[in-house]
Amino acid sequence: MTEALPTVVMASANPDKVEEIAILMADVANIQPRPADVPDVVEDADTLEGNARLKAVAICKATGQPAIADDTGLEIDHLDGAPGVHTARFAGENATYADNVAKTLAVLKGVPLASRTARFRTVALLAYPDGSEVVAHGVVEGHIALSEAGNGGFGYDPIFVPSDGRNQTFAEMDPTTKHAISHRGRAFRALKARLS
Repeated sequence: MTEALPTVVMASANPDKVEEIAILMADVANIQPRPADVPDVVEDADTLEGNARLKAVAICKATGQPAIADDTGLEIDHLDGAPGVHTARFAGENATYADNVAKTLAVLKGVPLASRTARFRTVALLAYPDGSEVVAHGVVEGHIALSEAGNGGFGYDPIFVPSDGRNQTFAEMDPTTKHAISHRGRAFRALKARLS
């Protein structure tokens, strides 16, 4: 008889992210969405790993189940690594994806393509009720495009061109191609490898 996969609760309430991670983790865990009555966790750590830990530990405590969380930062070399841990709030506390993209293009206006190098960094963290955890990292190098391109993905995808992506933005790629090289795909494949 096959042993049932362990149940793991997602800390994120973003349905796109939950679906993506459920697919990536399908053969090692039964991913469950965060219960609707569990509130958002304040992400006020000063590192990506710290924010992922805050989210995973809070959901683990609230549900009594292992919980998985991730945090992602965009690091732009011309901006000394900003927005980094503030990626989701780069244009302000309630910024939309479009606001963040617009601010990024504005602050890089006039900066030549060769000086627009950047990377996406994701930390994936699985927290257990006993206090133990498993952490994995994923990074993709690339650059910030001069203008938006593509309709897919979310966040900064219309302006991020990965170095190994055939000179397309993430938003121009189909989901399978994007996940094969993306920071989140790499982080969760690394996490999965550590759990297998």
